[in-house]
Parts: sequence; structure tokens; C-alpha cells
Amino acid sequence: MSEEKEPKTKRSPLILFAVITVILLLSLVFLIYAFEAFANSGFYDGLWLAVIGIIGLVVSTYGFSLLFQARKAAPQLILKPQKVLTEVLCQKCGFKNVREFQRGDYILQVSETCPKCNEKMVVDSIYREAKKEKKSEA
Repeated sequence: MSEEKEPKTKRSPLILFAVITVILLLSLVFLIYAFEAFANSGFYDGLWLAVIGIIGLVVSTYGFSLLFQARKAAPQLILKPQKVLTEVLCQKCGFKNVREFQRGDYILQVSETCPKCNEKMVVDSIYREAKKEKKSEA
């Protein structure tokens, strides 16, 4: 009894496009009536129609801009893993070794033996490798 699910279609942008288009057309009609009212009736009758028409134009252009911006694909962020280094230090002779981080490393961990004096070395620091920034020539 397996039911196959139909893929959901995205109809909301199409409906929004239709609504914004209707608002645009109505605002143009209001502006036409406003020009007729200015010519025939008087200033105040045409003023209200013009204000409604201008508000409709502003809303529709804003809606179209939002709709077209939403259609653009968002850029995919690709995160590169950064190199983490472990610095191992000999407490006796001061020999310092930098190696790649190994899972389980922690600060003050007793690590491998020193190649110079054969004493145990301690993890001194764990840090991320700094990115080298290119200097632009001016």
C-alpha cells in the first residue's frame, strides 16, 4: 500500500504575479479617471483618484521587484575546511614541532618524545592556519 506523492508545484509566485498585475491595471484605470476628473469635475475629485492610482503604481512596482528578486537563485556558499595545526614543545630543551591536528589533541597533552633529548613533549598550542592575504599594489 504505497502511495506515490505528487511533487508539490509552486503556484504562489504565479498567483502573486497575477495579483500584482491586477493592482497595476487598476491603478492605471484610477489614473485615467483622475485625468478625466481633473478635466471635468474639479481638483479634489481628481486628487483622490490620482493618489489611489499612484499608491497602486508604487505597490505594484515594489511587488514586481520583490518577485523578480526572489526568483534569482541564492548563491551557494562553499566552505573549505581550514587547516588546524598542533604545536608540540619540549619543556627541557625548547624544541618545537608543528604538525597537523590529530583528533584527540588537547593543550598540555603529553605527546611524542623529543628527537634531541628523548624527553616527553607537551602540546603547547592548537590553532588554525592563518590565510595569506594578497597585498594589492597601489
